[in-house]
Amino acid sequence: MRKIWMLAALLLLPLAASAAEFREGVNYKVISSAPASAKPNATEFFSYYCPHCYVFSKKYIPQLEANLPAGMEFKQNHVDFIGKEMGKVMSRAFAISEVLGVTAQIEPLLFSEIHEKRHSFKSLEEVKAFYVANGVDAKKFEAAAGSFMVNSMVDSMSRATQNSGIEGVPAIIINDKYLIKNESLKSFEDMMELVTYLSTLP
Repeated sequence: MRKIWMLAALLLLPLAASAAEFREGVNYKVISSAPASAKPNATEFFSYYCPHCYVFSKKYIPQLEANLPAGMEFKQNHVDFIGKEMGKVMSRAFAISEVLGVTAQIEPLLFSEIHEKRHSFKSLEEVKAFYVANGVDAKKFEAAAGSFMVNSMVDSMSRATQNSGIEGVPAIIINDKYLIKNESLKSFEDMMELVTYLSTLP
């Protein structure tokens, strides 16, 4: 069974200077034999049901996005292996928010609803009601829910998750090739240094 995890120290330690020497197999894992993506990117694999992802989204994602190397894009990939069938529903909910351009608006509210208010969603219809209550047009939600774009994104996220080799979330993959080994890091600054280092690899 896949597990939900995040290095506790990474969530608790302040930024600290580091002169780490990064090594394959220790600090990162190569997940593809193909060349790194032509367009630099940092992809967060996450789940709305993961409490560590909730903390990470509040405390570190804004810093991560603000400090990425020039030209590097931040992306997210919702995994479907947490939450049983609702894991798949939440992946679709994320894809809908991306297609409608409301992720920045909805994501923190959805995380809070699940982890602070302890709301257990039971269906996509219930998720739709939550989106609508928070300003998303019901007809636009319905149109997006079964659209080609959302279906394609859901399939793409599922394939990316299977190909990533991740065992838990949150997980960060750089340029579709390098998986950061969270347990090897002592601080968030270590992570940013590793992100920068990996962005230069072929």
